[in-house]
Amino acid sequence: MRQYRPLPFPFVRLATTCTGVLGVTALLLSGCSSKEEGEASPTVTVQVVIAKPTSIDRIVTGNAVIFPRDQASIVPKIVAPVKTFYVDRGSHVHAGELLAELENQDLAGAYAENQGGYQEAQANYDSAQQKAAQDLALAKQQLDAAQKLYESRENLLKQGAIAARDVEDAHISMTQAQDQYALAQKQFDLKAAEAQLTAAKGKVTSAQAQLDYAKITSPIDGVITDRPFYPGETAPSGSPILTVMDISRIIAKAHIAQDQAALLKPGETATISALAQEEPLKGKVALVSPALDPNSTTVEVWVEAVNPGERLKPGASVSVAVVASTAPRAIVIPAEALLTAADGTTSVFLLSSGDKPVKQSVKIGIRNGDDVQITDGIKAGDRVVTVGAFELNNEDPDVLKKTAVEVQTPKPADEDDTK
Repeated sequence: MRQYRPLPFPFVRLATTCTGVLGVTALLLSGCSSKEEGEASPTVTVQVVIAKPTSIDRIVTGNAVIFPRDQASIVPKIVAPVKTFYVDRGSHVHAGELLAELENQDLAGAYAENQGGYQEAQANYDSAQQKAAQDLALAKQQLDAAQKLYESRENLLKQGAIAARDVEDAHISMTQAQDQYALAQKQFDLKAAEAQLTAAKGKVTSAQAQLDYAKITSPIDGVITDRPFYPGETAPSGSPILTVMDISRIIAKAHIAQDQAALLKPGETATISALAQEEPLKGKVALVSPALDPNSTTVEVWVEAVNPGERLKPGASVSVAVVASTAPRAIVIPAEALLTAADGTTSVFLLSSGDKPVKQSVKIGIRNGDDVQITDGIKAGDRVVTVGAFELNNEDPDVLKKTAVEVQTPKPADEDDTK
């Protein structure tokens, strides 16, 4: 077994040990001092944009439902079985086109009967008119003859050629002829015959209308969207047998908040977008309702647009966007550069000429997607921090003064997409 003997000078080991401890302590202190003296300022990598005057649109958006520009639910005016349909669902039709016919044999019989009555009344009227004209002409001839006879005898009486009695007889005959002529004039009025003819004509017109009601025609251009009955069936009174919609142009009806709707007026440019639609349809505001919806307290806004190929169908859910106003030379920055405090104030970071970050309070105007208009706080040519603004905002003010920035060039969008 190995034996360890104590050293002859124990204090030497103690001294050595103390010296080592002191040396280590001195080394640590020296290291800490060197770290504090050589600590580098923080560096933040940022991207910037140059503020430039450009135009920006104030866009009002909302969800909407598609409606046809025009629609007709065709309800027959008579109750009768459907004889035949000439169209199906999806058929394109024109105004005045025959779409269907109802059973009309009884109506055709009624029309023929009333037509006969009218012809009879017309014949009676013509006969009465002819007879009255003849009677009037005869009465006029008799009156003229009686008047000439009276005048002749009156002249002879003055000459003493005839007796007064003969003149009196001629006067009586002339008076009777005048009465006959007046009666003939009254008979020639033919009011009774005319009344009978008018009544007969009215019955024919009514029967013709009933017969025409059996033919169902389209009141508008459009497409058949509903045909709920089949030939042989009788539609209940008041029920439509066909529905026609004109969807060559459509109306998107949206409910917009009051403050947003106050910015809109008819004629403004708008778009209609749908999930299945690659390109939005261009249209215009057709109506801004003058009254609020009582349930939602919103304003109904109509956007009308051409519907090429009838791609959008009535009832589809879409979104509308209306250009309410345009600021032509506005200072616009990306929305990602905007910092919003808890109290609602807004600011951005600018880079000075020495690439030092400076926080600047700003006022905002129009927001449009990823763009924001700055109405006060920055000017054209300022360098505005986009990427990295949030990191700079988290720095303490004292640290921010020492912070260095590294300006990074944004990568192209297509390069980012490949990652």
